[in-house]
Amino acid sequence: MKKLFSRYTPLQIAVHGYAWSALAMLVFQFFTDNLTANPIQALEQRTGRHALTLLVLSLACTPLHTLFQWNEPLKRRRALGLYAFMYVTIHVLIFLDLDYGLAWSFVFREFIEKPRLIVGLLAFLLLIPLAWTSFDIWKARLGKNWKRLHKTVYLIAPLVILHYAWSKKGDLFALQGEIVRPLIYGLVVVLFLALRIPQVRKTVVSLRDRVMGQVRKRGSAASI
Repeated sequence: MKKLFSRYTPLQIAVHGYAWSALAMLVFQFFTDNLTANPIQALEQRTGRHALTLLVLSLACTPLHTLFQWNEPLKRRRALGLYAFMYVTIHVLIFLDLDYGLAWSFVFREFIEKPRLIVGLLAFLLLIPLAWTSFDIWKARLGKNWKRLHKTVYLIAPLVILHYAWSKKGDLFALQGEIVRPLIYGLVVVLFLALRIPQVRKTVVSLRDRVMGQVRKRGSAASI
């Protein structure tokens, strides 16, 4: 255990442990017939929700750095994003294969009848180039365009939230039905994205520095 913590940080272990534990639990429950009366639907919903959670956690890395000057979350952002893409891919494969048996005529009909599927597909397609170019070699090759490309996460995150909210049995706009989780996810994403706006970020950093300055002054006064 000591050797493990000397090689990996607690946050690093937590990120990988959390990401893989959900998949391990799903596989275990699937093969032990413990995934509700509709196991395929349960797999579909839970992989989608876990993908959303991991995406939100990846968006939290920059605000955590901004608010607390904590550098390590920035190092874990890529892993969280790739894990989110992994779960999205599993989510899509479950929908296409386990749910519809790759019967493309039925799949196309579903897309025509349910706009939420088009929104989800668009988010998935936009995530592909982000996952593909997340490695350092692409960062060097693309230069400034790498940052521009990865800013599409500002569009992807709201699309994923919309897809998730639309999938629930509720009306988010009328505040009726199963809206609590989509609403919480939506508010958190809006907050995280707002903290990335340069003007907002500068204000937050200025406020943080003032608060830290006051804390240091009080600490110095108390030690005298």
